[in-house]
Amino acid sequence: MNRSRTLTWIVVSLSILALMLAACAPQAETVGEAEPAAEEAAAAPTEAPAEESEDMSMEPIKIGALAPLSAPGAVVGGEAMREAMLIAAEELNNRGGIMGRPVELIIVDTEGLPERGTAVVERLINQDGVVGIGGGYHSSVGVAAKEVARDNGVPIVFAETWNDTITSVQYDEIFRIAPLSSEVSAVDVKFIQWLRDENGMKLEKVVILTENTDYGIPAAENTTALLDGAGIASVTFSVDIGTQDFAGIIERVKAESPDMIVTLATGEASYNFTQQAADAGIGPQNVPTMCNQVSLVSDAFWTNVPDGNHCFVRRIGLPQQLYNDVAQALVAEYSARTGKDDIESYAMASYDSIMLIAQAIEDSGSTDPSDIIDALENINHMGALGPITFPINRSNTPDQAGVDPKWWHQFPDPAITIVQYQVEGQDATETTVVYPEIYQTGAPIIVGQE
Repeated sequence: MNRSRTLTWIVVSLSILALMLAACAPQAETVGEAEPAAEEAAAAPTEAPAEESEDMSMEPIKIGALAPLSAPGAVVGGEAMREAMLIAAEELNNRGGIMGRPVELIIVDTEGLPERGTAVVERLINQDGVVGIGGGYHSSVGVAAKEVARDNGVPIVFAETWNDTITSVQYDEIFRIAPLSSEVSAVDVKFIQWLRDENGMKLEKVVILTENTDYGIPAAENTTALLDGAGIASVTFSVDIGTQDFAGIIERVKAESPDMIVTLATGEASYNFTQQAADAGIGPQNVPTMCNQVSLVSDAFWTNVPDGNHCFVRRIGLPQQLYNDVAQALVAEYSARTGKDDIESYAMASYDSIMLIAQAIEDSGSTDPSDIIDALENINHMGALGPITFPINRSNTPDQAGVDPKWWHQFPDPAITIVQYQVEGQDATETTVVYPEIYQTGAPIIVGQE
């Protein structure tokens, strides 16, 4: 073979090898609703600041969104949140976008893990170029993500992260429309006291089943302290997030002979525990049980917990009969998409989180994150959860207002109720509101009492 032909074959062989290597290389993850080309454009350096662009009028305004869409996160919760946030983005675009510009919602999967939350928030800000972020389910993700938001000066409106420290650190960038964990624990214990004092329930010992997370640990500690103050003993058992087999824990719970069980494990793990406890004779039809809020996803609940009747479930938000016009319109659209008769509280909050960011951009007339933060501090937004404000802020600090730092950038008025399944297979919309009495639609059914 002559030299020319030899060189030709070498070039062809190298070209084929390069193509094979490229095909085997790992592909970049597509994040939420973003197209790959848009991700590359957001990540690439620009020669001039955005305000010097010839025409920004039709460039999309990018808003990030956090949801647990795979295990060990609470997937049923994440899927509900995603649907509600998509509805928000579509509503915004159907009415002309924000400041005449289309909205691009970029939804990312946090998996319920803090390290994943950190990574996806960094990507949303530094690659996708979002100007604000909504959603968020797990407190551990919120605790981690708040640091990324602060470092980059981009606001996050958290929808469902309860850990008190998320707001008590008083970062300019962090806002929350979910309730505070300590406030929820206070309602839980008041309900337990009410069962004892007003309904004659025997209540000497409570077992708490919690997860080893930034939600579960402080929630269990708060509940324990408040129960102790009420003269009720408690024992806590903790498990890792996403636990599937509770056999060993359940035997230890049985040995305690509890008068009530409080479940502070989230997502599908709560289904596993509740049904396995029922199989062992200490389920909600044997021992009064507070089940996790994902139990209000009734189709998934009854599929996974067929022996879940009589569960008490904490519900954030007003009863359906008290929904405002925004909530009613949202329920109608959500129901048409999902086939559900009602919408979960965390889905409502997720919808509101996106709408809050949108209104803050409109109010400020700017996509500069610092201007959005200023507008959020002064916002008065009528959301699905009701009128939303953040009265404790840089102009009215916790010290000035005489309140605990946890109220910083915190929506102060989320309603908290306790409902109970009282018919096997019952839809969540038909559950009985048993507490507080102002919202009560029926009396509690107390099981297992002599």
